[in-house]
Amino acid sequence: MDLKRALLLLGLFLVFSESRNCYIGFERRNSSCVDIDECVTDPGLCGAYSKCFNTHGSYYCNCNEGFRSTTANFTATSEGCRDINECIEKTRECIDKDECKDVPDVCGTNTNCSNHQGSYSCKCHEGYSNYGNSQSKCTEMSCDHFESDTEDTPVKLKTLLALLRSSCESLRGPNGHQTGEQLLENLFTFTDELLSGGNIADGKMLNHCLDAVENSMRLIGPQLKDPVTRMETHNTIAEVAVTRNQTPPSGRVTLSTDSALFSTSWETVVGKSYPGFAFAALVSYKDLNSSSDLLHKMSNERSDDKETSVTYQLNSKVVTAVVSNAETKQLSESVTLVFRHVEERVESERVAYSCVYWDEIEGAWSGRGCERTESNSTHTVCSCSHLSSFAVLMALYPVQDSFDLVLITRVGLVLSLVCLFLCILTFKFCRSIQGTRTSIHLHLSICLFIADLVFLCGISSTHNQVACGIVAGLLHFFFLSAFCWMLLEGVQLYRMVVLVFHTTLKHLYMYLVGYGVPLFVVTISAITFPKGYGTDRHCWLSLDGNFIWSFFAPVCIIVILNSFVFIITVWKLAEKFSSLNPDLSKLRNIRRFTVTAVAQMCILGGMWVFGCFLFQEKGTQVALYLFTILNSFQGALIFIMHCLLSKPVRDEYCKLIRSICSPKEKKYSEFSTNQSSNSQQPLRSHQTTGESKI
Repeated sequence: MDLKRALLLLGLFLVFSESRNCYIGFERRNSSCVDIDECVTDPGLCGAYSKCFNTHGSYYCNCNEGFRSTTANFTATSEGCRDINECIEKTRECIDKDECKDVPDVCGTNTNCSNHQGSYSCKCHEGYSNYGNSQSKCTEMSCDHFESDTEDTPVKLKTLLALLRSSCESLRGPNGHQTGEQLLENLFTFTDELLSGGNIADGKMLNHCLDAVENSMRLIGPQLKDPVTRMETHNTIAEVAVTRNQTPPSGRVTLSTDSALFSTSWETVVGKSYPGFAFAALVSYKDLNSSSDLLHKMSNERSDDKETSVTYQLNSKVVTAVVSNAETKQLSESVTLVFRHVEERVESERVAYSCVYWDEIEGAWSGRGCERTESNSTHTVCSCSHLSSFAVLMALYPVQDSFDLVLITRVGLVLSLVCLFLCILTFKFCRSIQGTRTSIHLHLSICLFIADLVFLCGISSTHNQVACGIVAGLLHFFFLSAFCWMLLEGVQLYRMVVLVFHTTLKHLYMYLVGYGVPLFVVTISAITFPKGYGTDRHCWLSLDGNFIWSFFAPVCIIVILNSFVFIITVWKLAEKFSSLNPDLSKLRNIRRFTVTAVAQMCILGGMWVFGCFLFQEKGTQVALYLFTILNSFQGALIFIMHCLLSKPVRDEYCKLIRSICSPKEKKYSEFSTNQSSNSQQPLRSHQTTGESKI
């Protein structure tokens, strides 16, 4: 009885539970069970490459076309779908494609095409090459441009051309092999040796060098394996881009070195024919310059340069741009080159930039076919319709001196000449001041008088090259001579203080130093570099090859020696002033002599400190004005220091003026023939100084 009752209660419980819950795949809504759409509630239920389908109370998955389930029963717990290899699993069969028959001209002409399973290869006939790329078209290859029969070809260049010709010959045929990287390294090694001298003055030599690099890159470029190859040596840097594909490349290619950037399109690189590969190269030379003779030929292209003296110089590194397209004399699309300036200068009325290329026919830099599109102080952008070797040319136009500067120069020099002439008369005929120092001052004044006169009359005589050279030589000699006489004055002052009993310098020794040393320097300079005398702008020493230091080096040596002598002289003077029984009158005279000598050296030496900037292209206006003022008034300053500030000379001037103004007074002849003790005693020299009382 109890068992039946328990079974009844269990049945009632099950019926009651079913009425409260839903089966799997359903959910209760409003006291009824509704189907669940699993494909919506869980979008990634079937995994990738499959579709989900809902059913009443369940769902199922199907793989996309070309995919199959990774398990026998594709359910939500399976690992998804995988790709089907139709070539193996389907009934149809994959057959090798014969490119040699199906693809027209796949290897080009003069070649043997061999088909392989899944590929093909091209074997070139003799005289043709695909540069070791077995699936590139064979093109005709000529190695004649690597000949070096000319006698003027340098030995190092002949060696390089022989190596390149040997490599070229090895590529002409079915067994050609690649040696690109090694050839590029050899090319730059020889180029470094060729350009080690820096300046190439001969146009033929520059032709040989640039032509060899261009032809070498056409041989080497197709053999390089990497898409981009960059190589740098001591004097050369290059970047090469290579592409290999069945279809011609498109878009832009940009190459750069430390000094330039080259940008063009792949369509320009390829040209009309695409053999299955293409390359572009940019080569930059770190130390390749052109001589002034080659740069001056630029003036023939510009009519406005014929009446003005324009100085040209390269303001960028020279670069060579090469592409696989053989027809580069007239490109359908211009290429772009961006150059970094060697010297940062902003364009102005004195400075102008232009884009040039090396014209092998003319043997000079030319601007034809190249246009400057943009320029600032650091970079210039060029657009060229052909390819070659390029650079940025900087034209330096002479600027006319301002009116006030010319006026100061002319008025000051005339005043200086008058004062120096008075100094010469005073030192020659005023017997009360005669002595070794007076003789030195006389010759110093003569040298400065002649130098100022030549400077005033001939510094701008650039229209006559011979006359301009003579003017520059005279200025070189007399300005150096003036410094040598100043050195003699320092030596004489030293002897007056230290060597009391031997204070007179022999005139022969003075002439050897005062005129012999400058003559020797000028003679050696003229023999070494005769073109250094006279420039396009001034009749002075040229800046080329540091020739200006044939003047500044001796001047610096003299100023240093004189400074050393004056320091010792002042030191010895101080010792004598502190002695027990100093001869104060004599020491004060020597001290005054030393002060005027130092002031004189500072005036003339300081003038040429600013003179360093006078003939430079970028000298400051302040330095230019200071040099002009000191140069123009140095005669007046010498006259003031050695004549007007000297009491004996002033007394003689007063006597002369009184004799002129009053007929009863003595005539000017007594100025030089006075029989008083003041005029006679200095001829016998003082026992202690050997000089006059002055």
